[in-house]
Amino acid sequence: MLWLLFVPVGLIGLFLIVLHLGFKAPRNRETKTPLDSGVEFQEVSIPTLNNKKLYGWLLPVNGSHETLIILHGWGGNAELMLPIALPFYNAGLNILLIDSRAHGKSDAATFSSLPRFAEDVGKSIDWLKNEQPQLCKKIALLGHSVGAGAVLFETSKRDDIDAVISISAFAHANWMMTRYLQSLYIPHFLIQIILRYVQWLIGHSFNSFAPMNTVCKIPIPILIAHGKDDKTIPIDDARAIIDNCPKPHIELFEVDNAGHESVDKFEEHAVVLIHFLRKSSFTVTL
Repeated sequence: MLWLLFVPVGLIGLFLIVLHLGFKAPRNRETKTPLDSGVEFQEVSIPTLNNKKLYGWLLPVNGSHETLIILHGWGGNAELMLPIALPFYNAGLNILLIDSRAHGKSDAATFSSLPRFAEDVGKSIDWLKNEQPQLCKKIALLGHSVGAGAVLFETSKRDDIDAVISISAFAHANWMMTRYLQSLYIPHFLIQIILRYVQWLIGHSFNSFAPMNTVCKIPIPILIAHGKDDKTIPIDDARAIIDNCPKPHIELFEVDNAGHESVDKFEEHAVVLIHFLRKSSFTVTL
């Protein structure tokens, strides 16, 4: 009769393995560098939690004392964010592009999550202030997708950031994961179990880092940019973030014909993003 016990235990174990594999971020390592775009850069190694190292690129601008730190999304890397970084670099900002743990060329991790992305950007800020203090007169953060939520979460806990640009962030992880799991035709009761398990695994409730909540704790200028044709995270998420916290220092920029991975579309509208930083007292040229 022991098989009556082993079967459900085995099914639970198999389910957990499939769940972990299903939410494991793909590893995409850089194949090009900023030098391929004609930009001088420095490879950097940044210590983060659990004795791990982050890989990154520092693009210094002669005479600039202001820096934009850029964080990719799920499965992304520094190279994928380089196209949107270059307009800011050409406008006169130092750029620090980083790979979060288990992404790009950074060290591995047991799992990835928005709070871990936030930890990594936080350690990158600390590293920049310690190793390159001359670049830190003003610091802005830019993140994409999960990285967008992460820069908001990290900023909500600090007082040394001057502006934030959030591109294609979800409003709440509960909404985002529920949409995804429903698309797989997973029963409602099982979705609720999965959501509770994920929160236990990452050590944070979804409410604690939901962008629609964290923006309300941030007193500095925030630009929420989102593609109108985003099928992964619908534009309604961006509008929900704004509606939940309608404050004058939080702006919404809706981009026509842009999907979730349409970094090129946001690059086309870089002048809007740069103008936002200029309004936020950054010394940039349009």
